[in-house]
Amino acid sequence: MNPTISQLYKIAKKPEKIILGLMSGTSLDGLDMALCKISGNGINTKVEILNFETVLYAIDFKEKIKQIFCKEKVSLEFVCLMNSFIGLEHSKIINNTLINWEFKNSDVDLIASHGQTIYHSPKSKHNIIEFGNSTFQIGDADQIAVNTGIITISDFRQKHIAFGGEGSPLAIYGDYFLFSSIDENRILLNIGGISNFTYLPKNLNVEEVFCTDIGPGNTLMDIYINHHFSEKFYDENAEIAIQGIVNTDFLRALINHEFFKLPFPKTTGQEVFNFEFIENAMSASDSMNLNSYDVMATLNYFTATIIVDGITKFLAQNNLNKNQADCLVGQESNHTLTKKNYSIYISGGGFNNPLLIKNIKEQLPNIKIESSALLGIHPNAKEAVLFAILANECISSDSEFYKNINNNFPSYPVWFFQI
Repeated sequence: MNPTISQLYKIAKKPEKIILGLMSGTSLDGLDMALCKISGNGINTKVEILNFETVLYAIDFKEKIKQIFCKEKVSLEFVCLMNSFIGLEHSKIINNTLINWEFKNSDVDLIASHGQTIYHSPKSKHNIIEFGNSTFQIGDADQIAVNTGIITISDFRQKHIAFGGEGSPLAIYGDYFLFSSIDENRILLNIGGISNFTYLPKNLNVEEVFCTDIGPGNTLMDIYINHHFSEKFYDENAEIAIQGIVNTDFLRALINHEFFKLPFPKTTGQEVFNFEFIENAMSASDSMNLNSYDVMATLNYFTATIIVDGITKFLAQNNLNKNQADCLVGQESNHTLTKKNYSIYISGGGFNNPLLIKNIKEQLPNIKIESSALLGIHPNAKEAVLFAILANECISSDSEFYKNINNNFPSYPVWFFQI
């Protein structure tokens, strides 16, 4: 037997596995690394986070990625070169971080590598009849495996698309396994570059579990900051936005986009929500002379608004909150979700933006809104942890949980079994 296959077989049989989850998102800020001890699988999954760190990308490395990130016209040769280069850079980061954590590479059973998304094009974006959903992540996992000596599982989003999904969001599995509760209906809201949520009903009925992108998270604020405050990559503590005033005309123009009219589930990225999107909304609302502080205040409020309306519209259309049946994006609405029935737990970099969280809470005054840390996982670590869980599922498919999975998860096939 091939020694690697033999090793993988032994790992699959271990009661506990040490798995390093990697996540590099659309913010391009760095590589999130979560070293997890995982036992069980499926609904019996237990996770202990041994270490977590975000290793920031060097400016030069980030600029290289930006040359091919979310652009329709790029050098194919440079994409090819960057695929290997990112894999090598991630390998160096992994090796150095494990040393700092005082872990040997041989202590780690698996690496779960998300890769670096450079283009995401679901059918709702390209609208070309003969083509389906597509997504493209680079950062050669073979380079990671060879240069770390650790078996590496990757291409999670491609697997999801191959089984009929859109490649995003993938949080549903880990969210369901780790955070379902018989005590409350939970909404796991992640605010990264793009915002998404998972709905977990307290009846634990897997057929009601749901996950979708909502729209922009931090991405528009980050893009604008980087264009107009060149020394900044994000609005730390909302210090820019908090000085501005929300411009109603600009806000309406931002909200008036076809994506927000699409039914759930749906996915998106910076291919749609980019600097051109901001400029188009400013032009349409005659706001080109708006000062940067007011622009940031409006982008912040816009992000909160589409998050709140996305969640309430989903609950309304599923008859989970009949009072919200007429709630439309961008219109004033009485968000009357009750504290008794729903709790929201936030993860992702957006949780660190105090004004954004304030704007969300003010639009949902009756809802319990907390950090995912209250559930045991730091907001910044959650996505990397979820990919570690997917790697665990990939080699642990003998669970009783999966015997009826296709009936119970009709919208989310068991794609992660393909290595």
